[in-house]
Amino acid sequence: QVQLVESGGGLVQPGGSLRLSCAASGIIFRLYTMDWSRQAPGKQRELVATISTDGSTNYANSVKGRFTISRDNANNTMYLQMNNLTPEDTAVYFCNARLRLPGGRNADYWGQGTQVTVSL
Repeated sequence: QVQLVESGGGLVQPGGSLRLSCAASGIIFRLYTMDWSRQAPGKQRELVATISTDGSTNYANSVKGRFTISRDNANNTMYLQMNNLTPEDTAVYFCNARLRLPGGRNADYWGQGTQVTVSL
């Protein structure tokens, strides 16, 4: 059974930092491209950051220079270090594991999300 479990969310003041974790089980973690996405109330889900199997990364323009995605294949865990947070970063943050399978199908798994609230 595949499980992705996010943790580390919470309430933080503007300018503060949080570190999110995503612990994976039931998959060969090192084979999966991993994403962090977020969804704010009334808005569509937004891709925030991606880390590929080779460690290469991509970020949404809105978080470049403030967020850092990383992965620890030995411990099947992905992280999102978030610095200089603003109220616009308030959202539920989700981790996602995806893998292109032979024949063109995709394996695609999501966690349940962790709430991040940036407020005074």
